[in-house]
Amino acid sequence: MKTEYVIGGILVIALGAGAYLLLGTSRSTPLSTDAIGLNMAQKEARYAKAPELVSPDGYINTPRLPSGQAGPITIGEFKGKNPVLIDIWTYSCINCQRTLPYLKMWYEKYRDQGLVIIGVHTPEFAFEKVQKNVENSVKEFGLKYPVVLDNEYKTWNAFGNRFWPRKYLVDIDGYIVYDHAGEGAYEETERAIQKLLAERAERLGTALPSQSVSSPAGAIVADFSQVRSPEVYFGSERNELLGNGEIGVTGLQRLDLPAKLFANTLYLGGDWDIQPEYARAAGRGVGIQFIYSAKNVYIVASAETPVRIKVTRDGKPLGGERGEDVDEAGFVTVQEERLYKLVEGKDYGTHLLEITVEGEGVRVYTFTFG
Repeated sequence: MKTEYVIGGILVIALGAGAYLLLGTSRSTPLSTDAIGLNMAQKEARYAKAPELVSPDGYINTPRLPSGQAGPITIGEFKGKNPVLIDIWTYSCINCQRTLPYLKMWYEKYRDQGLVIIGVHTPEFAFEKVQKNVENSVKEFGLKYPVVLDNEYKTWNAFGNRFWPRKYLVDIDGYIVYDHAGEGAYEETERAIQKLLAERAERLGTALPSQSVSSPAGAIVADFSQVRSPEVYFGSERNELLGNGEIGVTGLQRLDLPAKLFANTLYLGGDWDIQPEYARAAGRGVGIQFIYSAKNVYIVASAETPVRIKVTRDGKPLGGERGEDVDEAGFVTVQEERLYKLVEGKDYGTHLLEITVEGEGVRVYTFTFG
């Protein structure tokens, strides 16, 4: 059985022989100040060579073919020319989404100085394997740098990765000299980028403008010391937090909402068709209840045709703390396979989230918090 643990804001999902982590907090392997100027033998003794992108399942923002269509890109083609930032992400992950403003800023700020960014999109859910869905998200987020699809986890495994999001900095000689898992450490990461660009400029005999560290406007930084609710999965593969149904069982379940609820426990009401990745509302007027401790609440969901869900908190309308996907009447229209923003609170706290599904067919994958 797969198990979940909450460790200081980090959710660990044991999956077979490995563990995939959705990281809100962060960890880094810093770039030492003497890394610049090392000869090849010294670099080889200290750092690992970056593996290559392995059999990508698609390319976005790589107009390399004569027709203008996206074509192959590799890490190796930049050796001796450019440092490369590899960003492993997936589009419905809120932790990944919150890092994107920084990636966009670094791309705009440093691409003319030689920085290359390649996004490696490794999906958590099956719908994230669909290239059109990823293309739509890349467009929506305003990403201009190349993105490759890693649907079978081949590049993920080549890097020995276990985290969303994860950033690797590859120097001009092809060595991974910095690596950061999770959100945060943005100033540290930008300083590492600057060091690699300085090494490139020295190697190629080019000039660099003066360097400063900055933050993108509107970037959201969560205080994970105050987020006390884990990511919650609805599908039978990972629904250990289901409080009133059969855990790990696929198929139709008729569930009653209990009178007493416990925090960080998922409660479903009505008829739900539990599938490995999601729970599907199999009747009208079904409900979801969850006591959470955080500021913001997100849900990953979809439906074949538009279905409205009503969202309340502590039995009251959300008012000014409704997420951007919630209308003034408190409804979210679910259809696209994506993350929906339900609550954008003013402060951290513990609340009862209540969702009523108006129609059949909504598929709910996960709750996340920030």
